[in-house]
Amino acid sequence: MKVHPIKIEFHVTEKIRRFVYVYLIEAEYCYLIDAGVAGCQDVICSRLQQIGRKLSDVKGIYLTHAHPDHIGSAAWFREKTGCKVYASSGEKRWIENIDIQYAERPIPGFYRLAGSSVPVDVVVRDGMMTEPEKGLVLQVVGTPGHSADEVSYRISSWIFTGDSIPVRGEIPIYVDWMKTQESMERLEKISGVQWFCPAWDDVFSLTEREEKIREGKRIVHRIGASVKKHAKMAETGSLQELVSAVCQDLHMPGLIGNPLFAETVKCHLKG
Repeated sequence: MKVHPIKIEFHVTEKIRRFVYVYLIEAEYCYLIDAGVAGCQDVICSRLQQIGRKLSDVKGIYLTHAHPDHIGSAAWFREKTGCKVYASSGEKRWIENIDIQYAERPIPGFYRLAGSSVPVDVVVRDGMMTEPEKGLVLQVVGTPGHSADEVSYRISSWIFTGDSIPVRGEIPIYVDWMKTQESMERLEKISGVQWFCPAWDDVFSLTEREEKIREGKRIVHRIGASVKKHAKMAETGSLQELVSAVCQDLHMPGLIGNPLFAETVKCHLKG
């Protein structure tokens, strides 16, 4: 088995440039961990060609969660190849109907990034093993927090963690801070893994795990401490006032108007 990281660069808005990693798994056939944004199939197909594989070799897409930068080209690949789409039950609704996702989580450029709704062929759950071909076994590891029912996928000594670990310098986005902490602790203790493959960061090794997860926990702690510091504001003012105060504490004024970061702050009010 070989793992090919594919960096997908895109614009959220004209001024906001982002990237996400898609991972191409090469065995007898090929499989994708996440599907990037809509239109990125050209980049993925180019990598397939570079390694001497055909589009028809793609037999499965394993989605970590439902956000637009992870599902964007899934419908295109399923239509062109007939590959199966795998996702958790808690993410299925947003994947199969992106209109519902947009209504509940509107972001700039949503439809341009998310592409089209796509059926989930196989619903996965924590602890489940799937064997899409002989000798290739994927274990599902529940890592919710960034989204309601995000999962990671483990293949032998590799684990593909989506957005489960907050990354320094990136936007801290999660809907449940306690589950985010628990998921990081689970990844911190998982044994037999040598390589960690996140969506918003480069692949890192077991020796780097401690620092990467420590930094992720530090991010969550700093946000939580700031929300606690401004607890009275949360009771008497608006959420946006609280977000502004947290952004000032974190020295991240660029996040003041970001609706996704506002949800991150809001989830710290729940406990």
